[in-house]
Amino acid sequence: MKSKYIIFALLLAVATSFVSCDEDGWLQRDPKDRITDEQLWNDPNMILGLLANYYDRMPQLAGVFNTGTNTEFDDAMWSGHVDQNWHNDINYADDYGRYWDYGYIRDINLSLENMEKFSVKLNETQKKQFNAEFRFIRAYVYFELVKRMGGVPLITTQLIYNGSGDPSSLQNPRAKESEVYDFIYNEIQDIKDNFTQTEGSRTRANKITALALQSRAMLYAGSIAKYNSQMSAPISTAGGEVGIPASMAVGYYEKSLEASKAIIANENYELYDIAGSPKGENFYKLFMDKSCKEIIFAKDFMTGKVHGFTYDNVVRSFRVDIEGSSILSPSLSLVESYDYLDGSKGTLRDKDAEGNYIAYDKIDGIFANKDARLYGTVVYPGSAFRSSPVQIQAGVATWEDGGYKLKVGDLASVYSDGQTLTGADGPRDNDQYVSNTGFYIRKYVSENPQDGVRPSLASNWYPWFRLGEIYLNAAEAAFELEKPEAKDYINKVREVHGGFPANSIQTLTNDIIRNERRVELAFEDHRYFDLKRWRIADKVWDGLDSNPVAVVHGLYPYRISRPGHPDNGKFIYERVRPTRFKKARFFRMANYYSSIDQAVINNNPKIVKNPFH
Repeated sequence: MKSKYIIFALLLAVATSFVSCDEDGWLQRDPKDRITDEQLWNDPNMILGLLANYYDRMPQLAGVFNTGTNTEFDDAMWSGHVDQNWHNDINYADDYGRYWDYGYIRDINLSLENMEKFSVKLNETQKKQFNAEFRFIRAYVYFELVKRMGGVPLITTQLIYNGSGDPSSLQNPRAKESEVYDFIYNEIQDIKDNFTQTEGSRTRANKITALALQSRAMLYAGSIAKYNSQMSAPISTAGGEVGIPASMAVGYYEKSLEASKAIIANENYELYDIAGSPKGENFYKLFMDKSCKEIIFAKDFMTGKVHGFTYDNVVRSFRVDIEGSSILSPSLSLVESYDYLDGSKGTLRDKDAEGNYIAYDKIDGIFANKDARLYGTVVYPGSAFRSSPVQIQAGVATWEDGGYKLKVGDLASVYSDGQTLTGADGPRDNDQYVSNTGFYIRKYVSENPQDGVRPSLASNWYPWFRLGEIYLNAAEAAFELEKPEAKDYINKVREVHGGFPANSIQTLTNDIIRNERRVELAFEDHRYFDLKRWRIADKVWDGLDSNPVAVVHGLYPYRISRPGHPDNGKFIYERVRPTRFKKARFFRMANYYSSIDQAVINNNPKIVKNPFH
């Protein structure tokens, strides 16, 4: 036992000698396996690295090349592997769209506090720039929270447990829905002039990006204030966590319009319009051209950081990688939302007044003189992809017993007359990895063959904000404020992107505004939230099989094989309800605000549940 004490004494002596002789601070040196707060918050490159992580985490519901969620509304259906056919039988459960990421909020709050505490070597311009970017991201996150959940706790500083055994200091109640929107607006006003180092950036926030968030968020708030109050039973809670007073609508619309007008007046941004190029091609290319001045803010992709949207959705016969592809099939109701250039409604003329098929000389004849944005968004029969015609033909129509009999075959099959029976691109009912509606998505799908191959995949970017939306935001806000210039904003977008004559809309209505948003912003994560804020989602998606919007339909082209008849070789079209589409979209009143996880409520009794939950 004595020897053990001797050994311990020797070790203590050695350790003491290290401490007493540590004249060069050997024991006080910074560890080599970690970065200190002082190092991080005084190195602009390290702060940029942290910001990149936060930008990358910015949430969306159906955005950033999300194929699956985009097949859960009325603009498309799922035509991929059958094991995910539940997208066609989607149940908008109580938690659909739920978002409650306070870990993300905490990370941003911690960053703001640490930068204030440790960034002694950054100049004031750098500090303001980084502070503005962190706060912009936080404001965006709160917008994602409020548009899904209603009012949420507004936490802008770290919540630190004091160890007392009483957690009440960490339990914050939900703010009013209006207070969250007001917070977003006030944050933007406070930071919008501090983005001095990112002017003109399309991938980091700047003043125009902040104003774009104001344009969108304030429009949402104004819509909820106005249209929620017009419901037969307005959705609200006693404390205002859900529901915005109708009296606040005008103020929010004014704030939205103010921001939109400032963006539109900025000469660094313009609607994409390449002279001499077809309008439909222009609309497609605005999402592919990274020099495009219409894009305000985008999530970028590049070598080493790629996405699989082209791989997932390229037209069947154009796939290079033999597995997957052709998952998202746009709906007939979306296609028919694109009006004809003569101003008539976009309903396709497949039959005459007596119910007889209309025969067209060319397979794309039914789509002639349509809004050019249709071509830029959807691949339809007779159109081209990668400069080659697509092979969309469902089958052959033969005249038998006084009517047409529709015959189909395998993909790329040949009829007895030596011509195509069913095209290599279908459509094929109840099949997978081929369109089930007769349409493919063009928007976002790269024409570069290598972008549809693993592991290279695609690097085109995803726009969070673009000028086309801002024009439509301006139009809607101005319309709600009864300002005559509202139709001018709509007409500008229709002319530049759609190919319509100047001033094609003389009398603006809510229905026109809402349809313009559907066709201009298809697959850009607006449709679900637009219908919610207008308080019409439960009417548009009413769960009825008789509703042509709640049920995804398709349009199948057939070549007429009728030798000796004038219609021989022409094309007719058949409306179909795809077998794989199981259930009409049904949006319940409970879906206007997602439910809050019970675990959150258990941990914080101050949290009020949302209505209907």
